[in-house]
Amino acid sequence: MGVTGSVFRKLQTISGKSHVTREKEELLCYSYDATGISYLPEIVVFPGSESEISKILELASKEKMIIVPRGTGSGMTGGSVPVKGGLVMVTTRMNKIINIDEENFIIRVQPGVIVSDIHKAVEEKGLFYPPDPSSSSICTIGGNIGECAGGPRAVKYGVTRDYVLGLRAVLPSGRLIKTGVSTAKGVAGYDLTRLIVGSEGTLAVVTEITLKLLPKPSAVKTMAVLFDSMAKAAGTVSGIMKNTVIPRCVEYLDEACLFLIRDHLSFKLGGNVKALLIIELDGDLYTVERDAERIREFCFSCNALDVMTAKTQADAQALWEARKALSPVLYKIAANKINEDIVVPINKIPDMVEVTQRIQRTSGLKVVSFGHAGDGNIHCNIMYDKSDKDELERAKQAVEELFCETLRLGGTITGEHGVGITKKRFLPDEIGEAQIELMKGIKKVFDPLNILNPGKIFE
Repeated sequence: MGVTGSVFRKLQTISGKSHVTREKEELLCYSYDATGISYLPEIVVFPGSESEISKILELASKEKMIIVPRGTGSGMTGGSVPVKGGLVMVTTRMNKIINIDEENFIIRVQPGVIVSDIHKAVEEKGLFYPPDPSSSSICTIGGNIGECAGGPRAVKYGVTRDYVLGLRAVLPSGRLIKTGVSTAKGVAGYDLTRLIVGSEGTLAVVTEITLKLLPKPSAVKTMAVLFDSMAKAAGTVSGIMKNTVIPRCVEYLDEACLFLIRDHLSFKLGGNVKALLIIELDGDLYTVERDAERIREFCFSCNALDVMTAKTQADAQALWEARKALSPVLYKIAANKINEDIVVPINKIPDMVEVTQRIQRTSGLKVVSFGHAGDGNIHCNIMYDKSDKDELERAKQAVEELFCETLRLGGTITGEHGVGITKKRFLPDEIGEAQIELMKGIKKVFDPLNILNPGKIFE
């Protein structure tokens, strides 16, 4: 059902006239995410409280009106794109850090808090929130909950779901639920918290999150390891963790990446450098220094060209900023990209490198790879011009081949971006129809009218 004048006025009453819009210029701003895929909503609402969200969903349920939850729109699979129109509910006004409990190592936040603001707030108190997606300076914790975001530190510390103790959320009916605990343990009933985390806004609208914190590591060391081939770099990754220590980050960048960011690096790259590993360690100073030396020796035994250690925090930050700048600078290669976040077992990374190189040769398209090598999460970017029908078709075929090979190697089609709309036709290939039917059943229990973010994950 569309948004009638009567419904529009009711929404204004709930959230205030200045927080409800149906002006086309403003609707356009909330019609797309980082995929660039765009569908125009009928109305956008910016609720400021849990109570407002509950009332909006209750109204939507009565009117059978579609609701699409949204943060800052940094998602990579169309998860917040209103593919069936309706109302986009933007939660960025709900951006308060409610409480940091230093004694119990927890933080309570609203969904609109920017993730880097959480990092800053807890680290000022000697605490640590590990998940760190590359978009942490712009993405919201609510979006991270929806997609179960990861980031470079996942290799040692895990992903978002590993730090969510409990949630407050509103069901499509408008009913409020409270899941999980604020204690270190809790196994009462089904784990609805973990069910909602990663559900891509299809089951409930999260209004408050309780996150687990850790003590802030006293020392951090960042290293750059150079190789003359991507195969050598990839083969070194699993060996590092098997033969030395598990770092908190192991990122890799291929030759195309290095060409794009070489001017952003604080060191010069020789012409024979074809791959780079960024390795970061944390812990107490003695352990970090010892482990760094072990990794240095191991990398040289794997024929690394050089192993450099950031001497200052500024040097380390510059290296990470260069890594995080990769996604936008890829457009220097081609007008459009398909960014897939496949994951393979760590010891299969060299095989996946061969796959991406083969896809580049057979498709005739530039394929740029970088990502979280420490946990096998590779961001494979297929560069193309969507206005060229032939290139567009070759790009689609490249994605199909990439996913097919990923599953053949025992991997998954998405490690942190979610399914959204861009990957849903491939989901049966990975999990099978039986699981999809179970998931559809869960969706129906939470959302019998199918008004909450329909058209995502599966039809």
